[in-house]
Amino acid sequence: MSVVWNTAFLDLPADVHARGTAFWCAVTATTPSEPRGEDAQFATLLPGDGDAFLRVQRLGDVPRVHVDLHVEDVDAEASRAVGLGARVLLREEHVVLVSPGGFVHCLVPDEGERARPAPVMGARGGTARLDQVCLDVPAGLLTGELAYWTALTGWSARQVDPEFHVLERPAGMPLRLLAQTLGTDDDRDRVSAHLDLAAGNEVATVVAEHVDLGAEVLDVREEWTVLRGPAGVVYCVTRRDPRAD
Repeated sequence: MSVVWNTAFLDLPADVHARGTAFWCAVTATTPSEPRGEDAQFATLLPGDGDAFLRVQRLGDVPRVHVDLHVEDVDAEASRAVGLGARVLLREEHVVLVSPGGFVHCLVPDEGERARPAPVMGARGGTARLDQVCLDVPAGLLTGELAYWTALTGWSARQVDPEFHVLERPAGMPLRLLAQTLGTDDDRDRVSAHLDLAAGNEVATVVAEHVDLGAEVLDVREEWTVLRGPAGVVYCVTRRDPRAD
């Protein structure tokens, strides 16, 4: 597959949609587009520079993250995805798929996005960048899910420690894909995902900025901090360099 761009999508229940959109606009220094869709349920979060790669949707009862892969031939790539084990949920101009491990993702037409936005600075001076979608994978599904995503994207997988495999994205792609193996104490039985923001050595400052905006700290680790935004979306701020490729 020739993936030319990727987008993270926040699916937010109606009762928290406005609050969640405002929060993610604030932490990514973006502005919501005019709503679109049959029920005005979609919006793109527009950066100050470069091309957009974060969108929101009013959908469902529980907040979640899904991924759009932008491709040149949606129908052909959807057929190939099915051959790799995916299941089609919806086929329109775009195609909604479920991976072998149960993760919802979409194939969408290429609209010419190519310019990755720069990192952004928050109110306390912390610099961060939304740069990663982490797939949370039950241990028993890891082999099949990695095989699916590497074949689907054409990106090779590299194990960076016993818990994590990173898919090597092409230069300029806005979002890395990371697979995290869930522990045996986690009872999830299908693949889900969360967002990671890179903050380098400024994690504490960026976390404080997010708390000022309504986020709650759930866990503090050496390399990342886990937060929950005001719409219920769980995500991480990591020590990855926000200026890294």
